[in-house]
Amino acid sequence: MTISNDIPLPQERVVPGSCNIEPGQFPKTMLESGLPLDPDAIASNIVDQLNQGLSAKDKKTVASLFLENCYWRDHLCYSWDFRTLEGSQAIAAFVTEAPLSKIEIDRSSDLRSPHRAAIDAFGDVFGIEFFFKLTTEDGQGDGIMRLAEHDGKWYIFTVFTSRVALKGHEEKTGRPFGVRLGEHQGRKNWKDQRTDEINFEGKDPAVLIVGAGQGGLTAAARLKMLKVDTLIIDREVRVGDNWRQRYHQLVLHDPVWYDHMPYLPFPTDWPIYTPKDKLADFFETYVKFRELNVWTQTEIKSSSWDEDKKQWTVVLERKTDNGTETRTLHPRHVIQATGHSGKKDMPAFKGMEDFKGDRLCHSSEYPGANSESKGKKAVVVGSCNSANDIAQDFVEKGYDVTMVQRSSTCILSSESTLGIAFKGLYDGNGPPTEDADLYLSSIPLRLFKAQQVKVTKLTNQNDAKTIAGLEKAGFKVDKGPSDSGLLMKYFQRGGGYYIDVGGSQLIIDGKIKVKHGQEISQVLPHGLRFADGTELEADEIVFATGYQNMRTDTRVIFGDKVADSVDDVWGLDKEGEIRTIWRRSGHPGFWFMGGNLALSRYYSRLLALQIKALEEGLTTW
Repeated sequence: MTISNDIPLPQERVVPGSCNIEPGQFPKTMLESGLPLDPDAIASNIVDQLNQGLSAKDKKTVASLFLENCYWRDHLCYSWDFRTLEGSQAIAAFVTEAPLSKIEIDRSSDLRSPHRAAIDAFGDVFGIEFFFKLTTEDGQGDGIMRLAEHDGKWYIFTVFTSRVALKGHEEKTGRPFGVRLGEHQGRKNWKDQRTDEINFEGKDPAVLIVGAGQGGLTAAARLKMLKVDTLIIDREVRVGDNWRQRYHQLVLHDPVWYDHMPYLPFPTDWPIYTPKDKLADFFETYVKFRELNVWTQTEIKSSSWDEDKKQWTVVLERKTDNGTETRTLHPRHVIQATGHSGKKDMPAFKGMEDFKGDRLCHSSEYPGANSESKGKKAVVVGSCNSANDIAQDFVEKGYDVTMVQRSSTCILSSESTLGIAFKGLYDGNGPPTEDADLYLSSIPLRLFKAQQVKVTKLTNQNDAKTIAGLEKAGFKVDKGPSDSGLLMKYFQRGGGYYIDVGGSQLIIDGKIKVKHGQEISQVLPHGLRFADGTELEADEIVFATGYQNMRTDTRVIFGDKVADSVDDVWGLDKEGEIRTIWRRSGHPGFWFMGGNLALSRYYSRLLALQIKALEEGLTTW
């Protein structure tokens, strides 16, 4: 596999230290659509041989079952890490050196049973696809296998395995009785018991989560199901305030089927695109319904790690109805769930302190446009989701708006998101969310990148009129890394894209003017000056310039020692797995959690299982 870290095109940029993986190769197939076959018999034969090879730890037999160009992506089943192995020999060594395992085909539905399918998830390469259950010595997993035909014989092309349970420590299921019959002197009712649980009087949580956004809430929900005592702290007054306090018109750009929370999906009449305040209220409801332990208006005053005791000492300051209290806790794990990124990335320019306009701020501080400022000039620096939303808000309030686009942006319309990118997987006709998550995760990212090249070609065709209009208006559009579109740009860079919910047409119509490619040299008392000497007047300037790495928040909250010991977060490692987040951070007892709602939903289980395994002594640091 060739990896490049130094590609000059803006769309190929990656976060420092990350790998710009090349697209993988799908196999050629001689299987015609009308060729008769028995998918179940073919899959059963392959699985029987694979189980025999795994049982005997026979590398040769296992390797012989795979195509030369093949992949096995594993999430915690064969190691306590996220791995993607390529090539039959590497795969055989990996799975036969692990504890014994057995694969059983899942025939519980037509989708899960062996069936003829487009194994590129697109329609150019056909083979056989099926879900399976995996049993190991210490737990269970779910998986998906894809078979391809070569020279008249069937081989394994891809395998995905994802742990779902620890043996003897499965998630608790079923309804509790809810009442204790008979006489119980001094017993407390449910509300009293919940108050005790939340306050952790006389005890310490095993896990302390910092941040009550989707990352913190989903991790806490998973840990609760594994009977791991967990406390979430958040500095805001209410759960959900991290969303409520964002700009007034914010609506999620992902459709509802992609955003469900674990154990409590959104109602069937929930809007396709969720308003920020509605999501914030749902988060509060989620905490109550899932009985999660949360302290709001709470901040860390100091923290330290005891290597001998394998525990933290964390001093908290908590505001309550009775005043401010200080509590010292000793959790064994701390999860930083303070958001996808770290500190706001606010550039520093000469003259910023002399700006005489109404407002100069970062997008994270932007509350909304002033409806009484019609005719005033606003400049938005940036061209991605927040920048477009903020510029649209300014237009709707009557401002004269200019967007400063420093480099090209990957554009995907909301129509293409629903009708092409997520069609059949996360839409009203898609499979159950757990199946959809497993299916999406089952594609090794090199193959996913190759697949997304095809998807991006289709979405760009669908959005051709918009893209042409943007280019004519001076707004530069790209197709993402290796032309693989928005999702791969998100994985590799964490930004550089816009899901179009209306801003693009405003640019095309000239209601948002564009200044592209010029670096800002100075902030003037009433505007901006650029490197080419041109100037822009501005009454308000908003820098929608993104955020820094999550480690910057680590340094602020936990200090230099912890921040210097953890690995870089986000971007891809050399195997194509996302770095550090949801996996061991480099510092014992310290974890990162974050991402959009879909990533939080899937990876929260894997993070919780790693912590539970450490708690039960099934693995060590």
